[in-house]
Amino acid sequence: MAPVRVSLDVNGTTYEREVEPRLLLVHFLRDQLGLTGTHVGCDTSNCGACTVHLDGVAVKSCTVLAVQADGTKVTTIEGLGAVDDLHPVQEAFWEHHGLQCGYCTPGMIMAAADLLQRNPDPSEQEVREALAGNLCRCTGYHNIVKAVLAAAKAPARGDAAPPPSPGEPTVPVTGVGA
Repeated sequence: MAPVRVSLDVNGTTYEREVEPRLLLVHFLRDQLGLTGTHVGCDTSNCGACTVHLDGVAVKSCTVLAVQADGTKVTTIEGLGAVDDLHPVQEAFWEHHGLQCGYCTPGMIMAAADLLQRNPDPSEQEVREALAGNLCRCTGYHNIVKAVLAAAKAPARGDAAPPPSPGEPTVPVTGVGA
């Protein structure tokens, strides 16, 4: 088959490439763009490790051909937040130990971010249902669910309290002599 030209906006950058028509989006992201945060876990759409956002909706990128994504906006885990500006779901996974080996984590975070975009105040049952298509072999899901619920309660990005003034303690001072 002859290569097909595609153009995708990935994490805010437009990429144009010639691809084989049968190339999966997950392989386009990993092999052509070097975005290896999107994991290949099963190649059968069962595990969810390859979850990305396609035009703002969570999809398993092992079920989408790169040519089907032509002209779309793709967000991967690398585009969700930055080391110095984590997305609330990333922050909550960190704070609530929502990961162990980390292999499923990018897909879990992308699925959770999609849920919170659609339903900013989910119940525990709604979180469990939204993550049912993402498998974790390590955690038993308790801390993952706890993290998603905490992210739902977190202030929106940019709505956090301002940083302390110079000389102001960054941690509340308590205890003897405080």
